[in-house]
Amino acid sequence: MRDWQVAAEEQLDVQPKGFDNTIRWNVGHMIYWMDRYSTLCFDTPSLIPDQYEGLFASGTKPSSWTTEPPSKEELLSLLTLQLSRLSELTPERLDAPLKAPYVMGPFQFDTAGELFNFALVHEGIHLGTISSQRKLIQ
Repeated sequence: MRDWQVAAEEQLDVQPKGFDNTIRWNVGHMIYWMDRYSTLCFDTPSLIPDQYEGLFASGTKPSSWTTEPPSKEELLSLLTLQLSRLSELTPERLDAPLKAPYVMGPFQFDTAGELFNFALVHEGIHLGTISSQRKLIQ
């Protein structure tokens, strides 16, 4: 079980000193970007509501939110759906070239596997942040 799943709903919105965002933001950010990367890598339709971009894209933060963020249950549901979808991936799909190279700063990704591996590293970074936030909140 992921550490944040045992947190109370209100703990998801605590922003510990030294952090720019909250647990809810980090979880939503992971969902948002995994959805985006999956769409780019595997040409699959998005599974998330349109409002997630304004809430969880890079550069967003809870202090700027003007709409109600998703509940813990909605976030858990979307994570479960993403995990189910990702469990269906085959090695052949990872070897497939992207429709166009995806450039991010100094990085260029040419295959689905390259971009998907970056997505996993990105998620790991945010899981570490969530773990640190959870420890400070407790």
